[in-house]
Amino acid sequence: LMRHGESTWNLDNRFTGWADVDLTEKGRNEAKHAGELLREAGFTFDLAYSSVLKRAIRTLWITLDEMDLMWIPVVCDWHLNERHYGALQGLDKKQTTQQHGVEQTKLWRRSYDVPPPPVDRSSPEHPANDSRYSHIDPALLPATECLRDVVARVVPFWQEVLVPQLQDGKHVLVVAHGNSLRALAMHLEQLSEAAIADLNIPTGVPRKYEFEPVTSDDRNRRELRVAHVAYLGDAAAIAAATHDVAGQAGT
Repeated sequence: LMRHGESTWNLDNRFTGWADVDLTEKGRNEAKHAGELLREAGFTFDLAYSSVLKRAIRTLWITLDEMDLMWIPVVCDWHLNERHYGALQGLDKKQTTQQHGVEQTKLWRRSYDVPPPPVDRSSPEHPANDSRYSHIDPALLPATECLRDVVARVVPFWQEVLVPQLQDGKHVLVVAHGNSLRALAMHLEQLSEAAIADLNIPTGVPRKYEFEPVTSDDRNRRELRVAHVAYLGDAAAIAAATHDVAGQAGT
């Protein structure tokens, strides 16, 4: 799993959500470095998944190019999109903290079940008004989301799409976003609501998951359990990047 490289709105410290912003030069370099790390560690992949947002797609392209794997199948799926930040999308994180206070901003940003104020159905920020989602029932598209909402769309994607690939012995690369990956990590690592609030995922750093099968009482349900998980790369640099993510809103 990997979060996209630094985006232009990461650099500007703005709530990005489903806004389709691109990578910075640093973000492109992070994606290239991720590909170098994976290639030098001997990784290869059979297929890859991304959200439908260009910062994740471009990160995936650059990473696969560096690994000479641009030929593998790639699927872009909206279920892997970042959390929709509702009316906060596009706002400066520290200014939001100054305007609404530390506690309220922290609730919107890190609580499990408190979403930001929604956008109106007629707003350009509502995905029902974006052509890339025209094939999706508008009732399924969010006007805002908390992490619980992201879990509700990411976990079925994991169970129905990714698990069968892994159980078939495939090696899979998923490039997504801070909150869609936090939602997946919460499920995979069985993290509590309190623990997930403190999980910060740095940009452009591969996080390797190894799985083992588990017996399920329901024979129709495929199950995997995390056997090992770890970031690839320099531990001190990863710790510093994670600390930076934690402090973005000044909370």
